[in-house]
Formats: sequence, structure tokens, C-alpha cells
Amino acid sequence: MERKRYFRWGLTIFLTVCAIMVFYDTVFRNGVLFALLGTLFKALKPVIYGAVMAYLLAPMVNYFDALIRRAAGKGASGGFVRAGGILLTWAIVIFAFYILFSILIPQLYLSVTTLVGNMQTYYNTIYAWVTQLLETNPKIASVVSDSVDKYWGELTKWFTGTFLPQAQQTITIVTSGVLSVLLFFKDFLVGIVISVYLLALKERFSEGAKRLLFAWVSKPVYRNILRSLARMDTIFSGFVRGKLVDSLIIGVLCFIGSSLLQLPYTPLVSVVVGVTNIIPFFGPFIGAIPSAFLILLVDPLKCLYFIIFVLVLQQLDGNFIGPKILGGSTELPSFWVIVAILLGGGFFGVGGMFLGVPVFACFYALVGYHCDKRLRSKGIEPGAPLPAPDAAENEQQGEKK
Repeated sequence: MERKRYFRWGLTIFLTVCAIMVFYDTVFRNGVLFALLGTLFKALKPVIYGAVMAYLLAPMVNYFDALIRRAAGKGASGGFVRAGGILLTWAIVIFAFYILFSILIPQLYLSVTTLVGNMQTYYNTIYAWVTQLLETNPKIASVVSDSVDKYWGELTKWFTGTFLPQAQQTITIVTSGVLSVLLFFKDFLVGIVISVYLLALKERFSEGAKRLLFAWVSKPVYRNILRSLARMDTIFSGFVRGKLVDSLIIGVLCFIGSSLLQLPYTPLVSVVVGVTNIIPFFGPFIGAIPSAFLILLVDPLKCLYFIIFVLVLQQLDGNFIGPKILGGSTELPSFWVIVAILLGGGFFGVGGMFLGVPVFACFYALVGYHCDKRLRSKGIEPGAPLPAPDAAENEQQGEKK
């Protein structure tokens, strides 16, 4: 017993010292821990890609498993059923991507080349608009002139000190972009293989993780952790998968509607609207504003058509398509959705704006669960009114007497 007690004390002191050193290095020094995590992330990129793909495709595999098992009968082996489910899932995914890219990529390339070829025309159009505005409004011209004189020095300083170095860095990245693309596709292909292994053995991995957890924690803690993880999986997977499907539907509908309205740059605009729709709340505005401006340069009347169409499309998405697909997956109030988007975008950029909502929703659900549990221990059911402060004081005084 004495040796175990000393061992625990020594282990506690060692881990405490390590935590203090890591905190000091992370905050006040060069951040060796973050550098190590960055190297680890680069090495495990294929595994991460494979895990994400397996997580997103697991519901399809489960559906085809059940379908094959019903068709083949009870005598079908589990390996045969799982292999068929994985094969059908990836066949559908590859076929969908083939159809999407065979239709979209050529038209998207044509839109981009047309846009680049018309840049000089668009510049002349904007220049003519600005010139006419300043000539017909002397007061605006005076304000613009004063603003230019006032901020010209700051603009020059920003251009030479910030823009040019970033432009040089961007050029360097673009020149090495081919190698980056090749490395990405290499990691992506390895990730596909890893996703197949994960999907084939997902029950075994799950059972192993449960056994490891049960071996290190008590039964009540084990049950609470599994219950919390199940709830987090419901929230996170429901939002991520649902939002991806929702954005794909919105992109397709935007392509169909823009084609019927004969809007310019239809493939490019549809891709922008569909991709930015992934971002909750702000996504429709982020995609619609530059798209509307691009159409405005070609035809102002069609720009008005596009704005009306996008408003109708977003109303359709917000009131029918989104609720049908997402349901109440996050159960976050609108205020906390905005907070989650701002925090995620501030720390992690566009990806954080998308993932911030489900992550914050998981945290919100866990806090609510433990809060309700604590309230029940005090005899208050969730949603029930709290006792008045004077009533609580009277109860305490009665207990003291």
C-alpha cells in the first residue's frame, strides 16, 4: 500500500510539472507542443481524411448492410454483407462525383475563362460608373477627394508593407501548387483505403474503445461518457451530414434556376452559392453579394432577377428544405448560433465558421445535461420555476433552528 501511495504521489507530481512546463512553453516560449502537434497532423493526414470519410459514409453503409441482409437472408455472412455495403456506398459516391464533375467542371472552366477575359471591360464599366457619379455629385466628389488625401499615406504604407509581401508569398504558394495538389491527392487516395478499413471494422474499433474506457473508469463514469458521446454524435453528425446535403441541393437548385433565367456565369455563381451555404446564417449573404455584383457588371436587370431568385431560394431553404433535412439537430438558439460562427471564424477561418456551430451545440448540450442533473439532485425538474430567493433564505433559517 505504501509503495502504491508513493507511486501515485510521484506520478501526480511528475504530470503536474510536465503540465506547467508545457503551459510555460506554449504561452511564453516558442510553442514546441504546437510544432509537435503540427508535425503529427501532417503525418496523420491520410488517417484523418479516412476517418472523416468513414464517419460521413457510415449511415450509407449501415443502410446497404440492412438491405443486403434482407435480400440474402439470415444465412449471409457478416463479411459478405459488409463488403457489399462498402462496395455499393463507394460506387454511388464515385458515380455521383463523376456526374457532378463531368457536367460542372467544363462549364465552370468556361465561366472562369470568360470572367478573366472580360476583366478589362468590367474595369472600364466600374470606372465609368464612378466617374459619372463624381461628376453629377460635387459633394460626393469633394468627400472622396478629402478621403483620398487623408488616407493616401496609410494606403501606400499598407500596400508596400502588407500587400506586396503577401502577394509574393501567394505567388510562391501558387508556383508550388502543383506539388501541393499531388500531395493532397496522394493523401486523399490513401485516406480512401483507410476509410474502407475503418468501415469494415467499425464495430471492432468501437468495442475496443469501450473496453479500454471501461478498464480505466468506474461504471457510472463509463455510462455517463457513453451517453454524452452518443448525444454529441447525434448533434454533430446530424448537422454536418445534413448541412452538406442541404448545400448540395441549394447549389443544384441555383444552377437550374439560373439556367432557366439565363443568368451569366451560371456554373460559377451556383458553386459559390452552394459552397457558401455550408456556413450557417451568414453563408447565403457571403455567396450572394459577390455573385450579384458579378452579374451586375454584365446586366443590371438580370442582377435584379438573381437577387429575387436568391431570396426565394433562401426562404425555401430556411422554411422547408433545411428543417426537413436538419430538423432540430443542434437545438441551439439563434443568438448562440451567431456567437458560435463568430468564434469559429475568428479562430479557425471559414472551416471554423462551419464546424463552430456543431461543436458549440455539443458543448451547449453537455452543459445543459449536467445542469439538469444538478437541478434534479436539488429537487427541481428541468423547466420548473426556481424557488424565490426569500423562500430559500427561510428554508435555511428553518434548518438552522
